[in-house]
Amino acid sequence: MEANRTGRRTFLSTAGALAAASAMTGCGTLMGSGSSSSSRSGKKRLVVSNSGGAYNDALVKAIYEPFTKETGISVTTVNYQSAQVIAQVQQGRPQVDLMDNGLLIFQKMTRLNTLEAVDYDRLKNVKGAGIPDHQLPANAVGKNVWCSLMAYRTDSLQRAPKSWADFWNTHSFSGPRSLQSPDVDIPELEFALLADGVPMDQLYPLDLDRAFASLSRIRGGVKKFWNTGALPAVLLGRKEVVMTSLYGGRADELIKQGMPVAYGWHGARRMTNGWGIPKGAGNTDAAYKLIDFSLRPEVQAAFAKLYPGGPVVPAATKLLSDDVLATLPTSPQNLKIGFDADVAWWDKNRDAVTKRWQEWSNA
Repeated sequence: MEANRTGRRTFLSTAGALAAASAMTGCGTLMGSGSSSSSRSGKKRLVVSNSGGAYNDALVKAIYEPFTKETGISVTTVNYQSAQVIAQVQQGRPQVDLMDNGLLIFQKMTRLNTLEAVDYDRLKNVKGAGIPDHQLPANAVGKNVWCSLMAYRTDSLQRAPKSWADFWNTHSFSGPRSLQSPDVDIPELEFALLADGVPMDQLYPLDLDRAFASLSRIRGGVKKFWNTGALPAVLLGRKEVVMTSLYGGRADELIKQGMPVAYGWHGARRMTNGWGIPKGAGNTDAAYKLIDFSLRPEVQAAFAKLYPGGPVVPAATKLLSDDVLATLPTSPQNLKIGFDADVAWWDKNRDAVTKRWQEWSNA
């Protein structure tokens, strides 16, 4: 699910991830397969799990390499899904020092008692930075923000849709649509509720009956409930749909290719990626140093220039040009017209929603 959302590197087996670690980053070599190897190597090696691909490439250039240059601590990345790390912790053998993943995943790991509590006194760049409280939970630290939003073909519609209500209006905005399925990530029940008139600041707790009733109204116009992060952009690019939900940044790729595509930020659903330290990890000192380094405004801005992940540190936006800010979910102009997913609600209700979706889709 984590790999599907990003459309980055596909899942690697434990052995394959360890063998490929050096080639993936160029930021060091992994000398062993367990957390003890990190401990034995002292404070000069840090093993970090992230989802790989273009995301990892941006992290290497904006964060890992400058961090290594400043501290002498090398960073080696591996591509573990959270289920692997959870299993490692539960077996008492975590093989990574630090995880880069979504706060929804970290909410689950906190519930399973597999994450260390964050000692915020060790993070000087958090103090006074203005990072929103929901991005600083007890067991994780927010780092960058991605989103789901609406994109459309400008050559297929007589006027631009401005809201999810417009997306749901198949009469005034005719043509096939696409929406996300739970196979890739949490389904877009919030969009269904916004389309039905629920105010953005009153979405949670989600009204499942109302959300599925709203989905039923548009179901006949949905050509595909997409199940990989790359698919909606493909459908839009091929003109198989006129409108779709998709992850922020995907539409920009189409626009750069000259496609007649546009997108809107109204009602965009934001999700935060961040840092988590697996319980029992062997190099927490270096992990805290990297977390703190990544929250410097200039480092946050450097990452945003390479990858469409919005900074969590407001001061970073002042270091970015208007054209970059226009592509980021946490820019001042976009922040006020979207919303943050309630990860605590989703962690508690995800299984029930998935069951409800299966029943609804098979009806």
